[in-house]
Amino acid sequence: MAFAELLRQSEFPISSEQVTDFLKAVALLGPRSMDHLFDAARATFGPSPDRRQEFALLFRRHFYGEVDGPDDGVKGGMARRGDADDAVARRARDVRREKGGTLSSADEVLAARDWDDDDEGRGALSRFRRLLGRSLPVRASFRTVPARARGQLDLRRSLRTLVRTDGDIPRPRLKRRKRVQRNLLLLIDISGSMKLYTADYLKVAHAIVQGADRAEVFTLGTRLTRITAALRPASPIQALERVSHCVADWDGGTRIGSSLGALVATPRFAAFARGAAILILSDGLERGSHEEMERAIRQLARRAFRLTLATPLAADPQFQPETAALRGILPVLDDLIDGSSISSLTRFILALGAPGAVARNKGKREQCDR
Repeated sequence: MAFAELLRQSEFPISSEQVTDFLKAVALLGPRSMDHLFDAARATFGPSPDRRQEFALLFRRHFYGEVDGPDDGVKGGMARRGDADDAVARRARDVRREKGGTLSSADEVLAARDWDDDDEGRGALSRFRRLLGRSLPVRASFRTVPARARGQLDLRRSLRTLVRTDGDIPRPRLKRRKRVQRNLLLLIDISGSMKLYTADYLKVAHAIVQGADRAEVFTLGTRLTRITAALRPASPIQALERVSHCVADWDGGTRIGSSLGALVATPRFAAFARGAAILILSDGLERGSHEEMERAIRQLARRAFRLTLATPLAADPQFQPETAALRGILPVLDDLIDGSSISSLTRFILALGAPGAVARNKGKREQCDR
């Protein structure tokens, strides 16, 4: 666990599930040697090729206690990276109050949250859950189903019918590609600056998991956590209690870039984004390097069917994306919408599957049809 924290401090994108997989791999391997431990760490954390040498150096420093690495070039690079990290940390500690939000910083704070049994919005979410199944966008699957008309010739079924009826077939059998729901990927910012909206976002996430065929939910703070399984219980209070136990970084700092980087760097998580409607619920107030956030969101945009940022700051009619991070990701966003209330979010999600749904992106001159 301490090695995973060391990797996070060195800006490696590490998710909670990767840490769990690493511990499971260690248990399965024995381990019989330190080489087994290193192989398990490299396989589960998956460092990028350009940082594998740095990963090996951190491993030896942590598990062997080595202070100096064998490669002076890597050591110098590590020193320079450490200096940069200190500068970023110093800037992050100068916390200032943002318009429309609470305090936002990059410091990690581990905390738990309790949830009250609040009836507000329960009826609206119940209706939203019932309408969700037929309102989300769909795609053509590679599987086929029988068709009465307007289909392709199903040669296999037609030949089976010919054999069964001794060559007498009233009409050829037809088939068409099955239509299945696209993945809906929800990424919820649970940092301190989004504290006022976290409960509502999780209620919407619970309704989505209950009503959609294909949905995945993650939380973003100072780390990435998958909470889809925790939202499976039908009772909202029970689901939120399970979420509160599996997420450790409530109301802490904001590291959107590293959290999204962990998502795209983990193959089975990145597969969720392929062809999906991705909805990021965040104010976009990145306290780390905005370049890392831009890079991760561009990678998500290349995989996604539709990429949306819902920010509570957009509730203000005078809002314009003026921060460096928002300006950098604006060209790859399909939508930049108001995320200040349950009603605005549910209306947008229910309109995702409408034919010719218009993308709404503040700051773009042109509107596009999907």
